[in-house]
Amino acid sequence: MRRRLLPLGLAVLLFNPSFAQTVDAGRNGAYITRGFHAPRAAEPQAASLTLKTALELALGANPELSAAERELQAVEATIIQAGVRPNPQISASIQDTQRSTRTTTFQLKQPIELGGKRTARIEAAERGRDAASAELDAKRAEIRAAVMTAFFDALSAQERFRLVQSSVLLAQRATTAASRRVTAGKVSPVEETKARVAEAGVRVESFQVASELSIARKRLAATWGSPSPRFERVEGALETLPTLPALGELNTRLANAPSLLRAQLEVNRRQALAQVERTRRIPDMTIGLGINRNEEIGRNQAIFGISIPIPVFDRNQGNLLEALRRTDKARDELIATEMRLSSELAQAHGRLNAARQEVDALQNEILPGAQSAYDAATKGFELGKFSFLEVLDAQRTLLQAKSQYLRTLTEGHRAAAEIERVLGNSSSVTLAVTP
Repeated sequence: MRRRLLPLGLAVLLFNPSFAQTVDAGRNGAYITRGFHAPRAAEPQAASLTLKTALELALGANPELSAAERELQAVEATIIQAGVRPNPQISASIQDTQRSTRTTTFQLKQPIELGGKRTARIEAAERGRDAASAELDAKRAEIRAAVMTAFFDALSAQERFRLVQSSVLLAQRATTAASRRVTAGKVSPVEETKARVAEAGVRVESFQVASELSIARKRLAATWGSPSPRFERVEGALETLPTLPALGELNTRLANAPSLLRAQLEVNRRQALAQVERTRRIPDMTIGLGINRNEEIGRNQAIFGISIPIPVFDRNQGNLLEALRRTDKARDELIATEMRLSSELAQAHGRLNAARQEVDALQNEILPGAQSAYDAATKGFELGKFSFLEVLDAQRTLLQAKSQYLRTLTEGHRAAAEIERVLGNSSSVTLAVTP
């Protein structure tokens, strides 16, 4: 019996196409195991951090981006499995316990897929890989936008901290001036009390801004997976807003947006999966070849057989209908994604345009006027021409104008980051502000 089983076993290994596929899968699997994920970038111990460095750190070490890359690697492996053919089957049976009347049967069966099932599986797996690649591109655009937002938030908080520090100095100067006038007997001590209260309020605000700066720096470091920042400050052009293209030009680039491409590729993947279910409606054929040894008559008999299921009850109709409905769902989601991205792009464009106009007005009119009014009020108070309330009002107006200026710049950069998230690599809005 062993002499009969050995040739059949060798034939299975030598002539089975899946044996060669296993070897190729192992080779390809080694490539996937090694992976293409870029080496983790370590945050350098530096005093300053630029936007370019922050982007490099996040794109090299962000855990969400790494997860998307792992998903793409996993989907790559499904292409290998999709191309694997069914395994053959070997069977042996013995009839009768008496050796003289025993009948021994050895049979080798090979299922053969019909209807293009293997081709459809490979096509569906490749479309899944394309969808995973688009997901990776969309995640990369989201990470870039998140880094830009966090970077300019930190830069704005840093500038606000400098502003509040200068405000503390201004308040101290006002308190000193009020104290001198009280000592000289020119104003009531109430004026000095008001000055000290105003100075205390500015100091409280400085504590709040310092806390906001610390949170902003930690949020930026978290984009590359660092629990605490190693940099001391961020360096960038906060006052330089990016050049804004026309909305029509941005809508043209929307066709290549990562999220939109991802939705389109999901439709293609669902169509490929529906084709897989169509091919499963065709039954597979199993071919059998073997030997029957009849000891009673003392001869070997060849056995050849073919078996095909009859698709009477199960025609895979439920799975096919599910795949078709999911394809329709993917098309609806594509339309919804296009409408959502178009709306988000228009809103971000409007916010950036409004921020640019507001910044121009603040730079050219409001800030110079507020600074001039404060200087005049301070000088007039020292000369005894104005009351301290007028100085305090001018100081408050100047600080509010500067704070509004920083908020407007921050909002402009956030809008630019939103455009970057929507358009991805097809956007050139941020080139003007990227060091």
